[in-house]
Amino acid sequence: MNTTAIRRKGFWAQSHHLDRMTFRELVVAYLQYPAIILYLGLAAAGIGTWFYQPAPVGRTLLAIAVAVLLFPVVWYGLHRWVLHSRWMWKVSWLAATWKRIHFDHHQDPNHLEVLFGSPGNVIPTVAIATIPVGYAIGGVGGAAAAFATGMIQTCVNEFFHCIQHLSYRPKNKWLAMIKQRHMEHHFHDETGNFGITNFWWDHIGGTHYAGASARPKSATVFNLGYDDAAADKHPKVRDLSGGVIATADFRARNKNK
Repeated sequence: MNTTAIRRKGFWAQSHHLDRMTFRELVVAYLQYPAIILYLGLAAAGIGTWFYQPAPVGRTLLAIAVAVLLFPVVWYGLHRWVLHSRWMWKVSWLAATWKRIHFDHHQDPNHLEVLFGSPGNVIPTVAIATIPVGYAIGGVGGAAAAFATGMIQTCVNEFFHCIQHLSYRPKNKWLAMIKQRHMEHHFHDETGNFGITNFWWDHIGGTHYAGASARPKSATVFNLGYDDAAADKHPKVRDLSGGVIATADFRARNKNK
């Protein structure tokens, strides 16, 4: 058996928590994560498709630009109205998906394995958001360029998302700002600051806030409204999770992992 495969299996066989990792450890973990490798591979496939059947340069650049502009809009909409919905846990065949793609992350925000999106949800979403508009602009080459752009943006977004949960204080003002806004989303009020690297749509959608003093602390910041009463009516997520955490008790739990 390949020794690299053995090392990777062993590396991801244990839990990793970003509030205990250095930047170097994050980079090593990030570059080994199977989903990130898959996303980069799909981006490379998109670029290869463009070379095989290229669109004119102008149309290619337009397809890339549109994909870049669409990414934060799609992310904001999905994060606000899907990931933070209070209807998915009520639908039995969606409950497990909702748990995996976002509930677990808010239950334990610094747990690296559940921070990354699920490829089964991420890839179709990126494809739907980019391929049709890219094809309309530049045919197969435009679609390939837009899709590759979306996958690269996904990797960039995931990396900055990891940095936001890493235990360090950024010196760069922009990085410090986006980290602070995201930490407020996770530890103060989850009904605002839905962006990761781009908060324009929070401003437009009226969900942006700066600083804990701007809003009262949310009682549902860790459970997203899925409390014991909701779990009694719709128990699937609780059954899969082994309980519901409504406070920062995950910190104590993680010490034993």
